[in-house]
Amino acid sequence: MWLIILYWLLILVMLVGIIGSVVPGIPGAMLILAATIIWGIAEGFSSVTWALGVAIFVLLLGMGVDFLAAYWGAKKAGASNWGQIGSIIGLFLGVFGLLPALPFGGPLLGILLGPLLGAFLGEFLYQRKLKLQPRIKQSFKAGLGIVVGSLVGNLIQGMLAIATVVVFIFTTWPPGAGI
Repeated sequence: MWLIILYWLLILVMLVGIIGSVVPGIPGAMLILAATIIWGIAEGFSSVTWALGVAIFVLLLGMGVDFLAAYWGAKKAGASNWGQIGSIIGLFLGVFGLLPALPFGGPLLGILLGPLLGAFLGEFLYQRKLKLQPRIKQSFKAGLGIVVGSLVGNLIQGMLAIATVVVFIFTTWPPGAGI
């Protein structure tokens, strides 16, 4: 009985992991991997061989997708390294709430606005040779490209997380059958 309760609790943790794969600031694939390992400890690792392999693969692939999607978005928008560095700094400031207090949205809005503002400022500083109007336009385009690339990467990570949970359920159902 306790094994079935544990199983469903781990499924809930995995659902939070799926959400975390899409929403910045919440661990995604790491939660799914941790839940898979806990089930392996409880039920025996032979029951989670495939699920564990897929979870590790998705965790590593997700890191690569995250980086490549932001990089692709930045390059498509013509962002410089300054814009990319500004985006990372903006994300850090948004995650830790160091941006000015927002009247609504709180930290989630900071996580979304931080990279956009950071990329805009980084690109604005880099494009000093341009006149003000084209400079603002290029800076905004670069910031938007980085954010769109990151969002696309988050959606891909969400799909990978769903696939990982499906593999886990498919390979471990019914819970407690190994005992």
